[in-house]
Order: sequence, then C-alpha cells, then structure tokens
Amino acid sequence: MRPPKPYASSRAKSRRSSNGQPAAAEPPSAGARAGTPAAGVPWAQLSDDQRKLLSDLESRWGQMPPERQKRLARSSQRWLNLPPEQRDEAREGFKRWQSLNPEQRREIRRRFQQFNDLPEDEQARIRDNYRRFRDLTPEQRQALRKRFKELTPEEKQRLRERMRQHPN
Repeated sequence: MRPPKPYASSRAKSRRSSNGQPAAAEPPSAGARAGTPAAGVPWAQLSDDQRKLLSDLESRWGQMPPERQKRLARSSQRWLNLPPEQRDEAREGFKRWQSLNPEQRREIRRRFQQFNDLPEDEQARIRDNYRRFRDLTPEQRQALRKRFKELTPEEKQRLRERMRQHPN
C-alpha cells in the first residue's frame, strides 16, 4: 500500500510544454541505461523485502532520478521497520485518505501547510493540546465537544485566546 502523493498533480503539470502538450521525456543518462545510476541505489542493493515491496517499480528503477531511488529505499526500509500495528494504522489512514473527495484532500493539504507555517512554539502548543485531548476518555472528549458547541461565538473566541496565552 503506497501513501498518497499530494504533489503528483503539480509534478505532472510541470512536464507539459508551453502548448499544453506533454513534454518529451529526457533520455536516461548513460549510468541509468547501464542499470547503475551514478549516485542512485542499484536495484540489486535493495534487500529482498525492499525489492518485494517496491516490485511494481522494478522495470522503471534504472530510469528514476537518484534522489527518488534514495527516498524510496529509505521509505521502504522505514516501512519494513514499523511494528505490524503501526503498519495496520498506516493502511487504515491510507484507506481513509483514498475515500476523501478532491476538495476534502485540498482542504487537508491547506490546513497542513497552514500548520507548518506556524512558529515552532505554536506548533508545539497545538500538538500538546491534541495529545491532552487524545488522552481523555471517549466520554470526556464527547462532553468537552458538547460543552464547546454550546458556547456562543464570543465565548469560543475568548476560550481560544485564553488557550493561546495559557496553554496549560
């Protein structure tokens, strides 16, 4: 199971010429034609488990940019090192992602970028609040959501401001 590629559409657009037609593919480098990219990861250098995981890419491996080969080799090893429970969680997350419509995915990407644009201390505060919320029992979370929904817009804003000033 491969993770979603949020950058795929922008990469595809960059491969078009000025008239909107797909750009001609560049010929592979001499090293890639020989099957031994200069700075990449040779297919034979991957472990048996990595080759099995990346088997769909074997026929194109020699034509891939070296950085992509390295990234895929690292990612596949990281995947193989995950405990089975975390792999299952990742698969479930991927299924949820696939079930989203394009607008929902765009909104998630926008919010992710918005979060990444925040200062580090603000990100840390948000993560800490999320962890504290996650550690509540389901009943406590539901009660907290209910109380928040019952607040007026002004009360919600005051609460948000107070949480920014006094995170704990």
